[in-house]
Amino acid sequence: MILLTGCAGFIGSKVAELLLAKGEEVLGVDDLNDSYDVRLKEWRLSRLLAKKGFIFKKIDIGEKDEVFSLFSKHRFRAVINLAARAGVRRSLEDPWVYLRTNELGNLNILEASRRYGVKKLILASTSSVYGLNELPFLESAKADTPLSPYAASKRGAECWAYSYHYLYGLDLTILRYFTVYGPAGRPDMSIFKFTRLILEDKEISIFGDGNQERDFTYVDDIAEGTIRALNLKGFQRINLGSDRPVKLNYVISLIEDNLGKKAKKNFLPPHPADVPKTWADISVARELLKWSPTVGIEEGIKRTVKWFLENLDLAMSIKLAD
Repeated sequence: MILLTGCAGFIGSKVAELLLAKGEEVLGVDDLNDSYDVRLKEWRLSRLLAKKGFIFKKIDIGEKDEVFSLFSKHRFRAVINLAARAGVRRSLEDPWVYLRTNELGNLNILEASRRYGVKKLILASTSSVYGLNELPFLESAKADTPLSPYAASKRGAECWAYSYHYLYGLDLTILRYFTVYGPAGRPDMSIFKFTRLILEDKEISIFGDGNQERDFTYVDDIAEGTIRALNLKGFQRINLGSDRPVKLNYVISLIEDNLGKKAKKNFLPPHPADVPKTWADISVARELLKWSPTVGIEEGIKRTVKWFLENLDLAMSIKLAD
């Protein structure tokens, strides 16, 4: 059995689907917090609960006793820790909740794994740890100048993870995800928000001139790379990205084309916690995971907008988050 934390999240639910499709038994945990509209998390979770081999437990990984109790009752051959508070800008408003979940929660998972004999752990991290490093981002680059509490909390989690590998021999893989998007994505992310606001004939807010570039990576590709990391031994940090940065303005144009409707754009000053460009060097993923992304941005946006239109009542009712 595999323990998957954050199973009702955007990436977590897709990882769970793929594990189940491969015949794995999955115990998924999530605290279903209100970081964004919980109805979207419940929608994802309801699809998992209908599948054979899936068990759900509502658990907050920041609660040590809950985590240890779970590990005492089940034997896990591996843990995939995707539970986290995400979002660069929101972390400026409440950094404490990011510290609690992303670092303390991760420590609880690490220590429970050590005590109960779990050998393999995967930790989801983020391209945000790179800050203003030289491009493309290499795993070997220094990541000691985070530009937001979110980035700092994820870098801290990485350091905790390495210490448990070094001290206790846990096989540990850190995956640095790059701007993940796709169907049923987070409502605080630009693609969901822009799609919704364009349909509502409302302005979309763009920080900067729209020429900032992001290494948008489709969620199915991220899930496949995550699962492939289960086979690795030792310690690794691995970028999972598209290796093809695109301008935000181009992404907006793709959404417009798929909706058949133009956006009303409101350009704002650049946000101080944002970086002008992200770009993943994925040589390590290609070598160790035999992984490369398969869904380009054009096809990915097409699928994402298609999901939005097919689930219009849900998508239009979800509260948008900053």
